[in-house]
Amino acid sequence: MLKGDTPQTGEPENTGSPRHVAIIMDGNGRWAAARGLPRAEGHRRGVEALRKVLRAAHELGISYLTIFSFSSENWSRPASEIGDLFGLLRRFIRNDLASLHSDGVCVRIIGEREGLEPDIKALLKEAEDLTRHNTRLTLVVAFNYGSRHEIAHAAQRLAVEVAEGKRDPATITAETLGSYLDVPDIPDPDLIIRTSGEQRLSNFLMWQAAYSELVFVPIHWPDFDKAALEGAIAEYATRERRFGGLIAKTGS
Repeated sequence: MLKGDTPQTGEPENTGSPRHVAIIMDGNGRWAAARGLPRAEGHRRGVEALRKVLRAAHELGISYLTIFSFSSENWSRPASEIGDLFGLLRRFIRNDLASLHSDGVCVRIIGEREGLEPDIKALLKEAEDLTRHNTRLTLVVAFNYGSRHEIAHAAQRLAVEVAEGKRDPATITAETLGSYLDVPDIPDPDLIIRTSGEQRLSNFLMWQAAYSELVFVPIHWPDFDKAALEGAIAEYATRERRFGGLIAKTGS
């Protein structure tokens, strides 16, 4: 059986609490600029906010948390800032991986690894390998990630199967293509949060976000905490989710 013949995870039921929350962690630089601090300090405080949100996700019963940590478009930033970001990633994995593992967090990485520095690739692999069998919370880290590339790569893999005569093009459905994305076994996000007041997806989970509820909050990422997460979930719970149908699934 070809990989794409396995159906994707179905649409989530809305019980008022999202099973899968995805976050675009935006505003580290603006947070720092507003305080007269270097951008690196904003990124450092952003890592502290991530630690708080991970603890909150545990406490709130979230099963999947996806974070947009480094976009494939972020390579256009100054080399010094990229170096700071990668340094924070190195320290986060080295300092926090053991506690994530003991807390039952399973780390999954999505995004392109080709071209990354060898030690970064090794750290990402170590995080996945160590935590592979944990089940309390799945942390999906979108690193060097772009949704258009993810979708294009899935299409390329299907095209190869067609060219090799392994698949009839007429059998390719949306579910088939979806099963070739980076983590097809993980349900689509119920809720996508973006901090810092911007109201766009910025090439993040565009396929998976087809029926996600979007909540945009004005605060910058370093100030995001459990209360802010609870506020976004409360907003989510008021939404009517129809999934294209006439009968609403409500969060009440």
